[in-house]
Amino acid sequence: MIKAIAIDDESFALEVIKSHASRVPFLELQASFTNAISGLEYLKNHPVDLVFLDINMPDISGIDLATLLPKETLVVFTTAYSDYAVKGFELDALDYLLKPFNLSRFLKACQKAQEWIDLRPKNEPAYLFVKTADGQVRVDFSDLLFCEAQGNYVTFQLANEKIISRMTLSETEKLLPAYFIRTHRSFLANKNQIQKVERHQVLMKGYHVPVSSSYMDQIKDLLQA
Repeated sequence: MIKAIAIDDESFALEVIKSHASRVPFLELQASFTNAISGLEYLKNHPVDLVFLDINMPDISGIDLATLLPKETLVVFTTAYSDYAVKGFELDALDYLLKPFNLSRFLKACQKAQEWIDLRPKNEPAYLFVKTADGQVRVDFSDLLFCEAQGNYVTFQLANEKIISRMTLSETEKLLPAYFIRTHRSFLANKNQIQKVERHQVLMKGYHVPVSSSYMDQIKDLLQA
C-alpha cells in the first residue's frame, strides 16, 4: 500500500485528487492540505511514500518545498502550468500531472510510484565496502560521522579513524542511507550523530562540520523531523 498526501492551495483540486485516490486500491491518501507549511509540518511526524504536490502556491512553491522532502519521498507535481515541467523533472520528480487530469492519467502516476517502491531494497544495508590504496575496507554506517570531498577523493570520517577513497561525493551520496544529509557542497553528515547545530556548523563527537547557508534551513527541518 502506497501512503500518500496531497498539497494544493485549491480545495477543488484536492477534491479531484481525493476522488481519484479513492478508486486506486493500492493507494492510501492519508491527508490533504491547502497550506504548504501545514503539509510540511505533517510530514515531519508522518512520513509517506508519495506526495502529490501543486507547484504554484502562495506560501512556498512546490518546487522549493520538494527540496525539503526526504530524498526517498516520491513527488508527483500537479499544476495547471506546463512550463514548470522541465524544472519538475530536474528535481527528479516521479511524474508531472497537468490539470485537469483524469483518473486514467492519475492511475498511471500511481502505478509508476508502485513500480519504484517495489524496486527499492527491502532491507537497507548497514555498511558498504570502499576501495582504498590497501584494498576494500568495510565502513559501518552507524560508525560513520561524515564524508568530506577533497578533489577526486572522499574521506570517510569515523570516530577514531578516517578512510580515503577515490570517488565523488555525489557517487558516495547514492550509496548512503537517507539519514546522511548534505550540509555543504563538500560534506555529507550522519544526522543521527549530530550533537549540536550552530550558525555555520554542526558538532559531532569533537568534529566541526561546516554548514553553508543554502543548506541550513533544510538541515533544521530534517533534524526536527
